[in-house]
Amino acid sequence: MNRIVLFSLLALFSTTVVIGQSKSKKKNKSRKKTEEVMEVKELDWNDEVVKLSYALGLNIATSVKQQGIDTLNSEAMLQAFNEVLAGDSTRITFEESNQMIQEYMQSIADKQGEMAMEEGQKFLQENQKRPEVKVTESGLQYEVIEPGEGPKPQASDQVTVHYKGTLIDGTTFDSSYERGQPATFGLNQVIAGWTEGVQLMSVGSKYRFYIPYNLAYGERGAGGMIPPYAALIFDVELISIGE
Repeated sequence: MNRIVLFSLLALFSTTVVIGQSKSKKKNKSRKKTEEVMEVKELDWNDEVVKLSYALGLNIATSVKQQGIDTLNSEAMLQAFNEVLAGDSTRITFEESNQMIQEYMQSIADKQGEMAMEEGQKFLQENQKRPEVKVTESGLQYEVIEPGEGPKPQASDQVTVHYKGTLIDGTTFDSSYERGQPATFGLNQVIAGWTEGVQLMSVGSKYRFYIPYNLAYGERGAGGMIPPYAALIFDVELISIGE
């Protein structure tokens, strides 16, 4: 298999979705070669091509499932795969397939974003009912875990902190404690919830911040750990200012 074809197929099938489980009868003679390939049932598992083909299938299916896709038609995928390899005509063009994939993946992202937004809003609405939680005008929520007596930073200051960030389900996505080293950064270089929240702190204090998505990473999320529209929780310990 040509390497360019191989990687193109991996890129395509890692996000391909074909909905529906109906079986269609093939009448087009140009597809005869593809259909004959699809009818093969017994495999020689000592054959290197068979093993490589299975490995590619495993890789593709795992990638698709990890993206939250669990409904597809494997026969349709196999037909497209074999049509391309056999040089047969395909039902849609490569450009059309990319458009379909992009639209479907965007629909999944939109649904996940809506769910994350609703879950975050529900969590914050319940959380603010606790007497120890205070809410600022922007919607930032916080509680004082340990008070401090030192000075408070300004938005233009550089601060050194220890912190742990979690999703509302308790999943930790970042922690200076786990790294064993505090972080130093400018307060005007971080998410809005941090810029506002850390200015409320005195050196030596420890706060817990509950940050709405619009004061965090917004509709895009961050990296692979923070999804779009995610509300976040941060435990922050202010160690020093301007060092």
